Amino acid sequence: MAIFIVISSLTDKGAETIADKPERIKSVNEELTKVGAKVRDQYVVFGDIDFINVVEVDDPEKFLKAIIELNSRGTVRTKSYLAIPVDRAIEVIKSTPSIGHPHERK
Repeated sequence: MAIFIVISSLTDKGAETIADKPERIKSVNEELTKVGAKVRDQYVVFGDIDFINVVEVDDPEKFLKAIIELNSRGTVRTKSYLAIPVDRAIEVIKSTPSIGHPHERK
């Protein structure tokens, strides 16, 4: 299971759609379930972006296709970031061999 943070900005066309049918926001979330993704948290934000979503993904490759399809509609532009829980990151850092840092002690 992978977690992605997806930042979304509506296009003019997308803003019109949401103004007319605000429930469309949740329809997109339901569409993502077709590729094994679940929107865990979703926030409308003020500023230069419109939404921040925390998405749980079974298969990142299938999620890639879904994100491309969403962007191709011309209603939204997204940026997606893989998120790793801090405790898991610490485990990985401790257990992964070094690639050889120049200041590493021998």
